[in-house]
Amino acid sequence: MTPTPSDASPQTVVTVLSEALPYIQKFSGKTLVIKYGGNAMTQDDLIDSFCRDVVLLKEVGINPVVIHGGGPQIGELLDRLKIESKFMNGMRVTDSATMDVVQMVLGGLVNKEIVTQLNLAGGKAIGLTGKDGQLIKAKKLKVSHQTPEMMAPEILDIGQVGEVESIDTSLIEMLASRDFIPVIAPIGVDAKGASYNINADLVAGKVAEALKAEKLILLTNVAGLQDKQGKVLTGLTTAQVDSLIADGTIYGGMLPKINCALESVKGGVHTAHIIDGRVPHATLLEIFTNAGVGTLITNQANAIAEETN
Repeated sequence: MTPTPSDASPQTVVTVLSEALPYIQKFSGKTLVIKYGGNAMTQDDLIDSFCRDVVLLKEVGINPVVIHGGGPQIGELLDRLKIESKFMNGMRVTDSATMDVVQMVLGGLVNKEIVTQLNLAGGKAIGLTGKDGQLIKAKKLKVSHQTPEMMAPEILDIGQVGEVESIDTSLIEMLASRDFIPVIAPIGVDAKGASYNINADLVAGKVAEALKAEKLILLTNVAGLQDKQGKVLTGLTTAQVDSLIADGTIYGGMLPKINCALESVKGGVHTAHIIDGRVPHATLLEIFTNAGVGTLITNQANAIAEETN
């Protein structure tokens, strides 16, 4: 069981603070982009620990930016409204009725609940969607599909599902400079005003790149990137990750997150972390301890040594 302030011994508290101090000093003034989702967003104890982590980061001079998902909540409301959920290539088909629900859930219900919990934990959080201040300019995502029998791939129309065209960081930077914690729902808008539902991992990666963030942290429901024997791998360069994809170690549902992490570090983010959001205080454990709780990926080999020194 993870010690709490009420049951941890004074020696444990001092040891923890002593280990954390070099990391606090190193990352003070830096930006961390955190993708929040999975179990960490649906279990009360994990919600509480996550919000306390984020507020603590802000209190010690680090600038957290939270990007959140909400797929299960969207599915639940669609069911209640008797709107059928359809998926193609693992992505939700988003017609106009579904997009209305996406905006209600992501931009309203989920976003404001996260903001409320962060504020209750002592922070100053403010909720946004990518439509605010033209934060996320989007375009329609083109999805191709091909089977062995097809001479050429077909283009699937999955409705108002988008990809990031550009990120305007001015609103995020203004809020962070005034001690607010931005909480962003992954909804973008195109030049004609059409709204798009965008994968939260992809938005987090692009926001991290645009902000030149120190870290991109992706909370997941797994322990991290694992080898074929189930051992969690960490301290990986992008070249090593490319090799793991090529030899089949990384496949299936982990590929999109890994690709998001790869793109972000290749785009200038110092390190990307895929961590286990089912572990209480996973964010602090990954940032402020030597052991960490997930997989670290970097584009610079020397950054691996820096993270553990």
